Amino acid sequence: MMRGERRGPAGALGKAALEEQQPPQPNGGAPAAAAERPPPPGADRDGPGLRRSTESEVYDDGTNTFFWRAHTLTVLFILTCALGYVTLLEETPQDTAYNTKRGIVASILVFLCFGVTQAKDGPFSRPHPAYWRFWLCVSVVYELFLIFILFQTVQDGRQFMKYIDPHLGVPLPERDYGGNCLIYDPGNETDPFHNIWDKLDGFVPAHFFGWYLKTLMIRDWWMCMIISVMFEFLEYSLEHQLPNFSECWWDHWIMDVILCNGLGIYCGMKTLSWLSLKTYKWQGLWNIPTYKGKMKRIVFQFTPYSWVKFEWKPASSLRRWLAVCGIIFVFLLAELNTFYLKFVLWMPPEHYLVLLRLVFFVNVGGVAMREIYDFMDDPKFYKKLGQQAWLVAAITATEFLIVVKYDPYTLTLSLPFYITQCWILGIILVLTWTAWRFFIRDITLRYKEIRRQQQEHKYEKDKCLSNGDGLSSILDEQNGNKLRERKL
Repeated sequence: MMRGERRGPAGALGKAALEEQQPPQPNGGAPAAAAERPPPPGADRDGPGLRRSTESEVYDDGTNTFFWRAHTLTVLFILTCALGYVTLLEETPQDTAYNTKRGIVASILVFLCFGVTQAKDGPFSRPHPAYWRFWLCVSVVYELFLIFILFQTVQDGRQFMKYIDPHLGVPLPERDYGGNCLIYDPGNETDPFHNIWDKLDGFVPAHFFGWYLKTLMIRDWWMCMIISVMFEFLEYSLEHQLPNFSECWWDHWIMDVILCNGLGIYCGMKTLSWLSLKTYKWQGLWNIPTYKGKMKRIVFQFTPYSWVKFEWKPASSLRRWLAVCGIIFVFLLAELNTFYLKFVLWMPPEHYLVLLRLVFFVNVGGVAMREIYDFMDDPKFYKKLGQQAWLVAAITATEFLIVVKYDPYTLTLSLPFYITQCWILGIILVLTWTAWRFFIRDITLRYKEIRRQQQEHKYEKDKCLSNGDGLSSILDEQNGNKLRERKL
């Protein structure tokens, strides 16, 4: 998806239509009006066009309806009326705890109203820019909540969760997914496959849909598979800290990696392929004559405005390689925070707060990945990291700090020796490949290029001497060497 373009007056032609109607310039360049306009975010600043090669072409008639206009005064009027009603017509209860909760909720709602109407737009514009501004403000509220929890004592922080849900604040046992790992249990005559049915809980479809959405965020098969496999290795490595990570081998590799994660990634890649081939032609709803076309337009409002194919190219430069490694690290840390947070804050896995956190990351993760990609792909135009990406990184770090503060004993449990050896070996291999790819290989290639140039000069010198004009050639070569030395 690309950043939504500013729409003109109703009935005005869109950017694509205007560019098509402009007469061609004598020098073959862009029309004067288009050349004077700054390129939109995500455009190709280096090429002759206004789009990157990985961005789809968009046709928009530029219709500006009530749905797309700003409603700052309307929202301010409604908000003021609501506050006035509470102040003048409602009697304030004498319950201090109730008033405190109500005041905090009202403060958050006022902040969300301000953010939805006044915050800066992000890279996405469908179904509406206000939707993504809302999740940006929710990110700020969630980060402030995490900061508040971080500054409490462990006991107070856990008991504070009772204000959100009275059933929280009680230590809960972790479910062990290991135990009997026989796929076929001959000792159970009633149902020999009971181990498989026991593992088929609500987390199976959650794994599938989670990785389907993650694929739409990352838009790269290799990165998705690396994160999926590495998280299973992390579960192997940390099962001595959280019993929840103790699973059977076939649960790790067959049910998770191959079936749930793999099928979700496959369906996600198919969806990406369809989105990259889709024609992005937008018309105003009232400009469509048929009812079928109007219904189709309403449904397509929940699809991207345009599409950008992500080409991460981690081996192209050291900067992109470190950026991709950082993205994978943050993804894995956010995944681990899901399990460790509910462990240290005593929340059961099926609690609605755990589900709300996952819904939150689904909505903000796509925006953050697009902002990170834009920042990597064109740092000259995108001079700073996007606001949503900044908040997601801050939230992930704050969640990890809460885990460190609330249960340092669990995190400091030493890894088994063989697991430590495996991780050390993996880190050494990654560092070795990095040094070879971006330092040793480049030095070797430069050395070979210098040798090749020297051999070419020597061959030309010998050829000139054999033709009898060696003296003039040698003098020309010496003069050329002196000029190159002066330039250096």
